[in-house]
Amino acid sequence: MEKEFQKYLKLFRDNGGTGKQFNFKFLEHRKGFLKLEAEFGPQTLNPNKTVQGGQMTSMLDDVTSLLLIYESGGTIYPNSTNLNSLHHRPLFQGKVIATAEMIQKGKNIATIKGEIYNEESKIATTLMHTVFLFKV
Repeated sequence: MEKEFQKYLKLFRDNGGTGKQFNFKFLEHRKGFLKLEAEFGPQTLNPNKTVQGGQMTSMLDDVTSLLLIYESGGTIYPNSTNLNSLHHRPLFQGKVIATAEMIQKGKNIATIKGEIYNEESKIATTLMHTVFLFKV
């Protein structure tokens, strides 16, 4: 499973700006759930050395999208219609755990929840991501 997933991580690294910066590593997948290790580098920080909120949202946009793309075998690509992020605590440069969980998937629309956990396994960010399912 991990080896198969690597081609989707490569797609994000080779074709997207954020896929290059978050250094995703596969940890776990089960139907409707994905867990990745990721990293916030110095380029993602505010002047006060905390991770900029848009960077957290961007990471979860990628992780929730990867869940859909992987489970469709690359036949569906999500087009965001709504990204609603909640920031529970600050994050700092370094590694985090990012998860995606399918909430609802219909014929044309899906909603996926994403979460980021800090190095102490405390929740830092929650994203509710609604997407239009674009068939490729």
